[in-house]
Amino acid sequence: MLHPLNKNKSLKLLLILGTLFAFPPLQKSPYINPAIAHEVEVSGDVAVTFHLEPNHNPRVGQKATIWFVLTRRGGQMIPLSQCNCQLSIYREPRKATDKPLIQPQLKAISAEKYQGIPGTEVIFPTVGIYQLELKGTAKTNNSFKPFKADYSVTVR
Repeated sequence: MLHPLNKNKSLKLLLILGTLFAFPPLQKSPYINPAIAHEVEVSGDVAVTFHLEPNHNPRVGQKATIWFVLTRRGGQMIPLSQCNCQLSIYREPRKATDKPLIQPQLKAISAEKYQGIPGTEVIFPTVGIYQLELKGTAKTNNSFKPFKADYSVTVR
């Protein structure tokens, strides 16, 4: 017969082992959405999904890929070809009068399941916090309202 304290330890071990074997590792699960790490901001009638590779964890002096998925209300994607988009990158803390540190040229890229979305590559010059500001207007027909989305990025 097990002592009451040993019974608790045995029960705890069984619970831990059962949990480990009951659930597959996250990276192998077909139910995990890779967009979980993405940040979404809504401005007017446009939702802007932001992603930075590698894994929202940029390093000083190393190339980081930044991309955005623009979506109209109702779910229709807005490709870069339909948007006058401008990305500005500022150091934090930022004053209203500060000029952008970097204004990279956006180009149409493919990332994950998205094609023709605005993206760019950036090399951050120093460790710290940066603010990414994406502004956009429709190229024709005023098919969506002007938007602005801001994201904070910590560079190590």
